[in-house]
Amino acid sequence: MKKNVAVIGYGGQGAWHCTQILKSDVVNLVGIYDIREIRRSAAKDNGIFVYESNDAILKDSNVDIVVIAIPNDDHLEWVIKALEAGKNVICEKPVEMSVEALDKMINTANKSGKLFSVHQNRRWDVDFLAMKQLSDSGEIGKIINIESRVHGSRGIPSDWRCEKAHGGGMILDWGVHLIDQLLQIFKTEEIDTVYCECTHITNKEVDDGFKLTMRFKTGERAYVEVGTYNFIALPRFYMQCEKGTALITDWREKAKVAKMKAWNEKEVLPVQTAAGITKTMAPRDELTLDEYEIERPVSDVHDYYRNFVKAVDGDEESLIKLSEVRRVMKVMEAAFLSDETATVVKFDEAK
Repeated sequence: MKKNVAVIGYGGQGAWHCTQILKSDVVNLVGIYDIREIRRSAAKDNGIFVYESNDAILKDSNVDIVVIAIPNDDHLEWVIKALEAGKNVICEKPVEMSVEALDKMINTANKSGKLFSVHQNRRWDVDFLAMKQLSDSGEIGKIINIESRVHGSRGIPSDWRCEKAHGGGMILDWGVHLIDQLLQIFKTEEIDTVYCECTHITNKEVDDGFKLTMRFKTGERAYVEVGTYNFIALPRFYMQCEKGTALITDWREKAKVAKMKAWNEKEVLPVQTAAGITKTMAPRDELTLDEYEIERPVSDVHDYYRNFVKAVDGDEESLIKLSEVRRVMKVMEAAFLSDETATVVKFDEAK
């Protein structure tokens, strides 16, 4: 039987949730509420029932699940209220702006006995899934270094995402996704240090970009870069492994793989450059390198809701584990501290 869902917030992401729910095979949309009249009117124009308040949603016994899709600084209040009202809760990312606030949510969820999840929807991005599939397979060996980038050229959207009080900035907006993706690849490796530098090219109040490095105790390096003033974008993913390299230039492209067949070549032909010749940087040939593409994985973002409903019914574990959400939040806190102090931050997985 389908579960009934109400959405708090009908902005860009709230409206996206409504569109997905209306097409879902496991949930029904019963209504929304937004504090802005213009958004309530937009919902009515789209044939969606509009509640008179957020509290009216929480008092409706017909509502099984509440989606929280409002500015980040309001998440804590309404997640806790919804859980205490006996609703299962899906909160948009970032779930909050501190580990302390997240812990309050988790404690409330544990006391309520209701399911609490964070909408880390970019775990279903096919570019990430291609890299994870390649890493999990061991096809080109153990990871040495992986780089994940998202570049744009329009700055930060001119809404609450520009304001620190509401949890604006790129670490909390895009970083939360990219860090989460890489920590799905490095699930068991312990983080040793975090180093981050933020940019403020178009916005002085919050970061409009950042460069973050996570180093793991087992030696791997994971690098995350987000920019909003890049008119030529660098590759989406670049992964160096012990037996080869993988590259995704753009999220719409297939992953390109170069797999090493042999380390040594009998004879390396020097390459002529403007200032002389080089053997060190000479390209490899087909005798020692196998180059190919891998197909884009099949992905369905509706699987998030399918899993959530099954988890509510006790038939599956939630795919988005709160311990994983908390780990990402800890990395983001370390990133802010690193940028503020211009230092490498020692990471404590157990804290």
